[in-house]
Amino acid sequence: MRDRPEVGRRGEALAVDHLQRKGYRIIERNVRTRLGEIDIVARDGDCYVFVEVRARTSNDWTPEESVTLQKQRRIGRLGQQYLQDHHESEMDWRGDVVAIELTRDGTIVRIEHIINAIEEQ
Repeated sequence: MRDRPEVGRRGEALAVDHLQRKGYRIIERNVRTRLGEIDIVARDGDCYVFVEVRARTSNDWTPEESVTLQKQRRIGRLGQQYLQDHHESEMDWRGDVVAIELTRDGTIVRIEHIINAIEEQ
C-alpha cells in the first residue's frame, strides 16, 4: 500500500464488507458535517451504528489504540447530530470501531469489530 489515503480506502471497503457479512445494513459512508466525518453509518436491527474505521500497516500500535477519548467524544457528537438532522433523535444508537491491520502489500492481518466502543456524550 503506497500511502495513507490508500490504506484508509482499503480499510473502509473491508469494514463495509465485514459489517454486511454480519448482517448490518450500510446507510451511508463518509458523512461530512461541520463537526467532522462519520466513516460509516449502518443499522443493526433498530439501532443506528456510527462506525469509526481504523486501518494500519505499521506495527507501532494497534488501530484501536488510535481512537482517543477526544475522538470518541467527537464521534458521539457526530452521531447525535446525525440523528437530529435525520429526525431520528429518539432512536437507539451506538458507536463502534472496526480495527484493521494490513501488511504493506495490503494483505489482511486482522479485522476486529469492537461493538459499543464509543462513549456517549
